Amino acid sequence: MKKGFKRYIGDKAFYGMVLAVVVPIMVQNGITNFVSLLDNIMVGRVGTEPMSGVAIVNQLIFVFNLGIFGALSGAGIFGAQFFGCGKPDGVRHTFRFKLIAAAVITAAAFLLFLFGGDMLIKLYLHGEENAEQLAAALYYGKQYLLIMLIGLPPFAWEQCYTSTLRECGETVVPMKAGIVAVIVNLCLNAVLIFGMFGFPAMGVAGAAVATVVARYVEMAIVIVWTHRHADKYPFITGAYKSLYIPGNLVSKILVKGTPLMLNEVLWAAGMAVLTQCYSMRGLETVAGLNISSTISNLFGVIYISMGNAVSIIIGQLLGAGKMEEAKDTDRKLIAFTVASCMAVGAVLAVLAPLFPQMYNTTDSVRALATWFIRIVAVYIPVCAFLNACYFTLRAGGRTIITFLFDSVFVWCVSIPCAYILSRFTAVPIVPLYLCCQMLDLIKCVIGFVLVKKGVWLSNIVVEEET
Repeated sequence: MKKGFKRYIGDKAFYGMVLAVVVPIMVQNGITNFVSLLDNIMVGRVGTEPMSGVAIVNQLIFVFNLGIFGALSGAGIFGAQFFGCGKPDGVRHTFRFKLIAAAVITAAAFLLFLFGGDMLIKLYLHGEENAEQLAAALYYGKQYLLIMLIGLPPFAWEQCYTSTLRECGETVVPMKAGIVAVIVNLCLNAVLIFGMFGFPAMGVAGAAVATVVARYVEMAIVIVWTHRHADKYPFITGAYKSLYIPGNLVSKILVKGTPLMLNEVLWAAGMAVLTQCYSMRGLETVAGLNISSTISNLFGVIYISMGNAVSIIIGQLLGAGKMEEAKDTDRKLIAFTVASCMAVGAVLAVLAPLFPQMYNTTDSVRALATWFIRIVAVYIPVCAFLNACYFTLRAGGRTIITFLFDSVFVWCVSIPCAYILSRFTAVPIVPLYLCCQMLDLIKCVIGFVLVKKGVWLSNIVVEEET
């Protein structure tokens, strides 16, 4: 038993290698989510309706963000393996694919939010609150959304660079750019939301302006640095001379990447639909979920960053043809991720009652938020395991499997359950939310079997000619 247990524990060199990859990503994501928390608290100090309006819009933009992430990740599978086998031309071609895909998705999202934003926000406005409260939430949501549209292009462009740099092993520069951006965001939030140093108090509009400016700052830093270090990262040399991508590579990216992009979009849309189902219990539920999700995003940085590390490390090992090493490394990465998140979940459970007290809202909203946070605390190790399994399968190009494993499960199991319970029963929101979250235990069994069988052990670029 002791010998078997050691199979899940790496040596000092292993953890040094993992931390070298994951810590910069974790710091960047952690700072970003910490500033998002402060941003959320600042908006929450304005009132429940502004906070709810902003929360609804952020849920919609989350779908766009994951759409970009999914499109880039499809090409990124190839990028990591191209880098692993020393083919910079291949990395360049995947980078071009990312630019084109990001431009198409950004244009589509911009038009959808511009002309259909009102309708989408209204889907979340339910309950016994008076019409004045719902109208106020709609007003603040529309105000926030229109400004946030300006921030879609820089986010997409910056992600093309950041994801490619990470696939090439460069995680520190995106971290530094993220730190600068969140400092800009935080400072502008304080100035523009509350009207400091002679600036007008803009409320939610100020929060949106601060976020947009920060995104342009982050984009500029990453792009300028990459082009100045073309000798170290040759994929950027000549990247804009043409949009040429080998046809066989395009077809392979589409075959592998389309399910991945659809998965991210459908999963994010599924999360939005789940929130919409929960919103049937009233505007207070939306506010409570907003507080909970902001806190859980901060504490979830560990498993999200570890997922990125799994994708990068395992992708490079597979690209280099080191199958047995990849299998051993992946087993230890998953164990490390779950163990870390068990500790994180315990801390979050203890701190759960404290976070909602920072918001200028009602006692009932604070009580709901506390319960949601406690549920998240219990759920974090489950989420960590699922995330690590997902990125393991994705690193080997098993995107059809990840599609079935992730978004199909949400739409075929989680959403029907939430829809039925929210509309045809009187089950209170807390047990309803708990029930829907715990359905993912089924996915844990599926993920365990798929990873253990090694269906992801494949080199998808070994025969690729660039």
